[in-house]
Amino acid sequence: MKIAIYSRKSKFTGKGDSIENQIEMCKDYAFKHFECSEEDIIIYEDEGFSGGNINRPKFLKMMQDAKDKKFDVLICYRLDRVSRDVADFSNTIEELNDHNIAFVSIKEQFDTSTPMGRAMMYIASVFSQLERETIAERIKDNMLELAKTGRWLGGIPSLGFETKKITYLDEEFKERSLTVLEPVKEEMKTVEFFYDKYLELGSIHKLRKYLIQNDFKTRNRSYYSSRALSDILRNPAYVKANEKVVEYLESKGIEVAGQDRLNNKKGILVYNKTNKNGIQNNIDEWIAAVAKHEGSISPEKWLEVQYKLDKNSIKIPREGTSSVALLSGILKCKYCGSAMNVMYGRKRKDGTAPHYYVCNLKTISAKDKCDNNNVNGMDIEYTVINKILALAENKDMLLEELEALKKNDNTSTNANLLSELKNKKEKLLEEIDNLVGEVSKSAVASKYILPQIESKDKEVKDLEEQISKLEDKAEKINKDAENFNLVVNNIINFAEIANTLDNKQKKYFIQTIVENVYWDGEKELVGIKIFTRNIEVSKFCTTSSRTSY
Repeated sequence: MKIAIYSRKSKFTGKGDSIENQIEMCKDYAFKHFECSEEDIIIYEDEGFSGGNINRPKFLKMMQDAKDKKFDVLICYRLDRVSRDVADFSNTIEELNDHNIAFVSIKEQFDTSTPMGRAMMYIASVFSQLERETIAERIKDNMLELAKTGRWLGGIPSLGFETKKITYLDEEFKERSLTVLEPVKEEMKTVEFFYDKYLELGSIHKLRKYLIQNDFKTRNRSYYSSRALSDILRNPAYVKANEKVVEYLESKGIEVAGQDRLNNKKGILVYNKTNKNGIQNNIDEWIAAVAKHEGSISPEKWLEVQYKLDKNSIKIPREGTSSVALLSGILKCKYCGSAMNVMYGRKRKDGTAPHYYVCNLKTISAKDKCDNNNVNGMDIEYTVINKILALAENKDMLLEELEALKKNDNTSTNANLLSELKNKKEKLLEEIDNLVGEVSKSAVASKYILPQIESKDKEVKDLEEQISKLEDKAEKINKDAENFNLVVNNIINFAEIANTLDNKQKKYFIQTIVENVYWDGEKELVGIKIFTRNIEVSKFCTTSSRTSY
């Protein structure tokens, strides 16, 4: 009997149920309950992947092997190793059942070869999801309580604002502090200009074109994107809020707290717009509150802008959402650094349309800003994929590079130096304690001892600074090694299953391997940044020279 073992862990860490421990427990179970040997066991392991979705390399390969009837039983240590999402979990179990493959979870002691085992497993997965949703609701409630104060909860403030820490006395006359937004006069003039210009021009597209042609740039000296402009025009932090503004927000499904502070002067802050992964939450999950700072845009003008935005029904596409274009979101223009947008040609007879990438600045007819040539979508995508496959063929080199990164030449030296500095610091602290004790014994001696204490205290501060720098350096080395380990695994895994992936899955894996791709149209040069390295491909693949994947 063939046995498959699947293990997953979302973080690279030695704590908890490691992948090695999961596999060993699953093996023990297999040997005790099924007629099998070591040769009958196939192991699939994903480390560094969340259970929130099923886009994991070894998991996808395992499900393909299930279709090919390569094993009879799937064993995992715990239900959530397969998936934490009920729908994904149910679909996986159904697919296994369709191929007559039994599923066993050791921790919960469920076995889908029996009807009762299947029923109990589904019940357990439902309760697990309910628990997660309850925790999420509790977090939202806590956030709402904080939001009611109108404080700034962190992050980079929007254009026109800076953060300021203020202190106040609470109801029990205890001193408290909170962070609030404070308008920046010159920047706020720019915001007001954007509102006026939008009303004059009538669309974000025209506004963006005007700003680029007149060289308006962000704090980071880049041109404003359509998304950034939309966020500024939609942001109620700028409005002198009144009841009509609140009514508008609530009509959109946004709950507004602190309405007792409405005075036609204060702005409104919106919280919980995105989740921890930076993905935008549904609008009914947003929380708004009357803020501490004063707004600058009149409610009449702000609402006029909102109604025009609504009327135009501007739907700015999110970067990287194309299911056809594999490089959307990571392909950049070599000349100006702008994102390269996906464009489509005329439809073919079979209903498909060729796609190509064009510099974002060119799409708004600002040709004087950038004249980089467009590039055929499939050509540059095949170039990137073939380079990843080529790296996978030389996996020994990648693994050697990984080991070299882990065994950084300076690591042992730094560790010894760090230990030496910490010991020196402890010794100095003991000496300072002894000197302090001497001062307490003799007031006369204090004038001689106090300078010694000050000198040694300065030495301690210098040591602490050196220790901090060394610890930061060690942490960076460990983090780089951990990230590169994930990239190496994904390169190897991608090569193994590339032929079985759809476009969405290919795109997912490419974005876990490749940080950015740059296109130089004049030289027909593709620059590929694979997190820890830069690769240049002088001759990119054309239709006639592609390798099948």
